[in-house]
Amino acid sequence: MYYYLIALFVIVLDQITKWLIEKNMYIGESIPIIDKFLYITSHRNRGAAWGILQGQMWLFYVITVIVIIAIMYYLYKAAKGKWLLGVSLAFMLGGAIGNFIDRVVRKEVVDFIHTFIFGYNFPVFNIADSALVIGVGLLMIQMLLEERASKEKSYGENGTHHS
Repeated sequence: MYYYLIALFVIVLDQITKWLIEKNMYIGESIPIIDKFLYITSHRNRGAAWGILQGQMWLFYVITVIVIIAIMYYLYKAAKGKWLLGVSLAFMLGGAIGNFIDRVVRKEVVDFIHTFIFGYNFPVFNIADSALVIGVGLLMIQMLLEERASKEKSYGENGTHHS
C-alpha cells in the first residue's frame, strides 16, 4: 500500500508542475535558476527520451500499459519484504503513469527541467522522467545487494572464498 502512495505522490507532483509550466510559461521560455547549470524551460516532446520516435503515440500507449501492468505485478509478487525493491518500482510506476497521462491528455509530454552538466546541454526533462531514473537506479542497487547477499550465503555454506 505504501508503495502506491509513493507512486501517487510522484504522479501528483509531476502533474502539478507540468500544469504550472503550461499555465505560466510559453513554449521555449527559459528561467535561470543557477546560471549555466539549471533552468526552468518550457518544452514539449511528442517522442520518447531525447525526442526519439516522434509522433509514435500508439507505440507509447501499448508499451506504457505493458510496463505499468508489469510493475504492478512485481510490486504485488516480488516486493513483499523488500522495501528497496518496492520503492524503486513505486518510483517507476509513478513516472510511467505521469508521462502516460501527458500522452493521453495532451498528446505530448511537458518537459521543463533543463540542465547543463559539465557544459553539456542535457535534454529537457520532467518529474516523471526523474522518478523513472531514480527508480531504475534504486533497482540496480537492490540487484547488487541481492547478488552480494547470494554470494555471501554461498561462501558461508561452502566455508571457502573463491576469487
